[in-house]
Amino acid sequence: KNLSVQVINDDEGTTLASISTLEKEFEALKPNIDGAKKLGEAFGARLKDKKITKVVFDRNGYLYHGVVKALAD
Repeated sequence: KNLSVQVINDDEGTTLASISTLEKEFEALKPNIDGAKKLGEAFGARLKDKKITKVVFDRNGYLYHGVVKALAD
């Protein structure tokens, strides 16, 4: 029903940045490939603002295709 992404510092156990379709500005996005692309682009901008340039993607057991791939790309 929704998409959410977090960037976490595993060493410190802290969340550095997050985004979700539950946020007011993204609530119109659907959890499909097009919505995932738009959410991923917005999240990339947030990460750049925080000067985060490198992340490791953990798909938590989900296959790397479809919505998951669109968001990560």
